[in-house]
Amino acid sequence: MTLPTAKGERGKPKVLFLCTGNSCRSQMSEGFARAMHGAWLIAESAGTAPGALNPLAVRVMGEAGVDISAGRSKHVEEFAAAEVDLVVTVCGRADQVCPRLRGAGRVIHEPFDDPPHLAAGCASEEEALPHYRRVRDEIRAFVSGRLPVLLGRG
Repeated sequence: MTLPTAKGERGKPKVLFLCTGNSCRSQMSEGFARAMHGAWLIAESAGTAPGALNPLAVRVMGEAGVDISAGRSKHVEEFAAAEVDLVVTVCGRADQVCPRLRGAGRVIHEPFDDPPHLAAGCASEEEALPHYRRVRDEIRAFVSGRLPVLLGRG
Protein backbone atom coordinates (compact mmCIF):
# COMPACT_ATOMS: atom_id res chain seq x y z
CA MET A 1 0.00 0.00 0.00
CA THR A 2 1.52 3.31 -1.07
CA LEU A 3 0.68 6.23 1.16
CA PRO A 4 0.89 9.81 -0.08
CA THR A 5 3.50 11.89 1.68
CA ALA A 6 2.65 15.01 3.61
CA LYS A 7 1.52 17.78 1.29
CA GLY A 8 1.56 15.04 -1.35
CA GLU A 9 -1.81 15.01 -3.07
CA ARG A 10 -2.03 18.47 -4.65
CA GLY A 11 -0.48 20.06 -1.56
CA LYS A 12 -3.04 18.67 0.89
CA PRO A 13 -1.94 18.36 4.53
CA LYS A 14 -2.14 14.84 5.93
CA VAL A 15 -3.74 14.14 9.33
CA LEU A 16 -3.52 10.85 11.24
CA PHE A 17 -6.05 10.21 14.02
CA LEU A 18 -4.58 7.75 16.50
CA CYS A 19 -6.39 5.68 19.12
CA THR A 20 -5.75 2.36 20.79
CA GLY A 21 -8.15 0.12 18.86
CA ASN A 22 -8.83 2.21 15.74
CA SER A 23 -12.36 0.89 16.04
CA CYS A 24 -14.43 3.85 17.21
CA ARG A 25 -13.10 7.35 18.04
CA SER A 26 -10.31 7.52 15.49
CA GLN A 27 -12.60 6.06 12.82
CA MET A 28 -15.24 8.69 13.61
CA SER A 29 -12.58 11.41 13.43
CA GLU A 30 -11.30 10.18 10.08
CA GLY A 31 -14.85 9.92 8.74
CA PHE A 32 -15.79 13.46 9.74
CA ALA A 33 -12.48 14.89 8.47
CA ARG A 34 -12.94 13.25 5.08
CA ALA A 35 -16.59 14.31 4.86
CA MET A 36 -16.04 17.91 5.97
CA HIS A 37 -12.55 18.70 4.72
CA GLY A 38 -11.67 16.08 2.13
CA ALA A 39 -11.31 18.73 -0.55
CA TRP A 40 -8.25 20.18 1.20
CA LEU A 41 -6.81 17.49 3.50
CA ILE A 42 -5.97 13.79 3.60
CA ALA A 43 -7.38 12.02 6.66
CA GLU A 44 -6.28 8.62 7.96
CA SER A 45 -6.67 6.75 11.22
CA ALA A 46 -4.77 3.99 13.00
CA GLY A 47 -4.43 2.24 16.33
CA THR A 48 -1.66 1.07 18.61
CA ALA A 49 -3.54 -2.23 19.11
CA PRO A 50 -6.18 -2.28 16.34
CA GLY A 51 -9.39 -4.26 16.67
CA ALA A 52 -12.55 -4.60 14.60
CA LEU A 53 -14.59 -1.62 13.45
CA ASN A 54 -17.25 -0.94 16.09
CA PRO A 55 -20.75 -1.47 14.66
CA LEU A 56 -22.33 1.12 16.97
CA ALA A 57 -19.79 3.69 15.80
CA VAL A 58 -20.79 2.85 12.22
CA ARG A 59 -24.46 3.24 13.17
CA VAL A 60 -24.19 6.64 14.86
CA MET A 61 -21.96 8.00 12.10
CA GLY A 62 -24.58 6.87 9.59
CA GLU A 63 -27.15 8.83 11.58
CA ALA A 64 -24.92 11.88 11.07
CA GLY A 65 -24.74 11.25 7.33
CA VAL A 66 -21.21 9.83 7.26
CA ASP A 67 -20.65 6.23 6.12
CA ILE A 68 -17.60 4.65 7.76
CA SER A 69 -18.73 1.06 7.17
CA ALA A 70 -15.97 0.41 4.62
CA GLY A 71 -13.28 1.46 7.09
CA ARG A 72 -10.77 -1.02 8.42
CA SER A 73 -8.72 -0.91 11.58
CA LYS A 74 -5.08 -0.20 10.75
CA HIS A 75 -1.96 -0.51 12.88
CA VAL A 76 0.04 2.67 13.40
CA GLU A 77 3.08 0.83 12.00
CA GLU A 78 1.46 1.15 8.56
CA PHE A 79 2.27 4.85 8.86
CA ALA A 80 5.77 4.52 10.35
CA ALA A 81 7.49 5.86 7.24
CA ALA A 82 4.71 8.17 6.07
CA GLU A 83 5.01 11.93 6.13
CA VAL A 84 2.18 13.24 8.31
CA ASP A 85 1.57 16.91 9.04
CA LEU A 86 -0.50 16.36 12.17
CA VAL A 87 -1.07 13.36 14.45
CA VAL A 88 -4.10 13.69 16.72
CA THR A 89 -4.26 11.20 19.57
CA VAL A 90 -7.93 10.85 20.51
CA CYS A 91 -7.65 8.63 23.58
CA GLY A 92 -5.52 8.74 26.71
CA ARG A 93 -3.87 5.41 26.13
CA ALA A 94 -2.77 6.26 22.59
CA ASP A 95 -1.25 9.47 23.91
CA GLN A 96 0.75 7.47 26.46
CA VAL A 97 2.02 4.86 24.02
CA CYS A 98 2.09 6.88 20.80
CA PRO A 99 5.18 5.82 18.90
CA ARG A 100 7.35 8.58 17.50
CA LEU A 101 6.53 8.66 13.81
CA ARG A 102 9.54 9.75 11.78
CA GLY A 103 7.50 11.88 9.42
CA ALA A 104 5.15 13.47 11.98
CA GLY A 105 5.25 17.24 11.81
CA ARG A 106 3.20 17.85 14.96
CA VAL A 107 1.44 15.68 17.55
CA ILE A 108 -1.45 16.91 19.68
CA HIS A 109 -3.63 15.16 22.22
CA GLU A 110 -7.40 15.68 21.94
CA PRO A 111 -8.94 13.05 24.25
CA PHE A 112 -12.51 11.87 23.87
CA ASP A 113 -14.37 9.47 26.16
CA ASP A 114 -14.47 5.84 25.07
CA PRO A 115 -18.06 4.98 24.04
CA PRO A 116 -17.67 1.19 24.50
CA HIS A 117 -16.34 1.78 28.02
CA LEU A 118 -19.15 4.21 28.84
CA ALA A 119 -21.72 1.73 27.50
CA ALA A 120 -20.26 -1.32 29.24
CA GLY A 121 -23.05 -1.47 31.83
CA CYS A 122 -25.88 -0.86 29.38
CA ALA A 123 -28.47 -3.58 28.98
CA SER A 124 -29.15 -2.91 25.29
CA GLU A 125 -27.80 -1.20 22.19
CA GLU A 126 -30.54 1.42 22.52
CA GLU A 127 -29.33 2.21 26.02
CA ALA A 128 -25.71 2.41 24.77
CA LEU A 129 -26.34 4.67 21.78
CA PRO A 130 -26.54 7.99 23.69
CA HIS A 131 -22.91 7.50 24.79
CA TYR A 132 -21.82 6.96 21.19
CA ARG A 133 -23.85 9.93 19.97
CA ARG A 134 -22.40 12.29 22.58
CA VAL A 135 -18.82 11.36 21.72
CA ARG A 136 -19.63 11.48 17.99
CA ASP A 137 -20.94 15.03 18.41
CA GLU A 138 -17.86 16.09 20.39
CA ILE A 139 -15.62 14.69 17.66
CA ARG A 140 -17.68 16.46 14.97
CA ALA A 141 -17.24 19.76 16.85
CA PHE A 142 -13.46 19.28 17.06
CA VAL A 143 -13.13 18.31 13.39
CA SER A 144 -15.33 21.16 12.17
CA GLY A 145 -13.88 23.82 14.46
CA ARG A 146 -10.45 23.25 15.92
CA LEU A 147 -8.90 20.97 13.27
CA PRO A 148 -8.96 23.62 10.50
CA VAL A 149 -7.39 26.14 12.91
CA LEU A 150 -4.60 23.67 13.76
CA LEU A 151 -3.90 23.30 10.05
CA GLY A 152 -3.95 27.05 9.35
CA ARG A 153 -7.33 27.03 7.62
CA GLY A 154 -9.46 28.67 10.27
